[in-house]
Amino acid sequence: MESLFPAGAGGNPNVKLLLFSDIHQDLGALKILMSTPADVYIAAGDLANWSRGLEECGRILKPHGEKVWVLPGNHESAQQIAALCETFGLRNFHEQAWRAGNYWIAGLGYSSPTPFDTPGEYTEEELAARLEKFAGLEPLILVCHSPPWGTGLDRVGLNRHAGSRAVLAFVEKHAPEYFFCGHIHECAGVQVRMGRTRAVNLGKKGFLLSVD
Repeated sequence: MESLFPAGAGGNPNVKLLLFSDIHQDLGALKILMSTPADVYIAAGDLANWSRGLEECGRILKPHGEKVWVLPGNHESAQQIAALCETFGLRNFHEQAWRAGNYWIAGLGYSSPTPFDTPGEYTEEELAARLEKFAGLEPLILVCHSPPWGTGLDRVGLNRHAGSRAVLAFVEKHAPEYFFCGHIHECAGVQVRMGRTRAVNLGKKGFLLSVD
């Protein structure tokens, strides 16, 4: 696990993170995001539509190189994102954790099962097992493609939710300082409090976070 922006003896660095999700081949939106100054860019899944369009996105992300961290959403596989990162000099964020100042930043891609059999889906048991490696990292900024079930971040209709129970359980148990997700387009931009956790569904407009 890397310390990319270590806290210095003379004071902590201020690190600007630009997080976004669900571009779905909207290259105009991606260009706007990548023209926004930041130290780190985090793509929280679904750059593509059914695995199509990754190369076009990669060319836009490439100038920022290793400042860009990418998760697979449910529209792309982990292998496709690994290949994208290798081709364009980006960082694969899937199941990784690293430090920025005083914070741990951890990422997990894929969604819980959908009715559509998309390329990037885990069972709830698989999501729980992969999240467990981040238990004990404090303070934590957790980025998942899938939102927590039963919250304002995963509502797809009146009393209908499409998030992950495993993600919900992890956030409730470990209470990261910040939680970011995507996946449910209807909830893009929604922010909620889950105990001490500030939680945000990112969407393609993104969210700029400064941490020390």
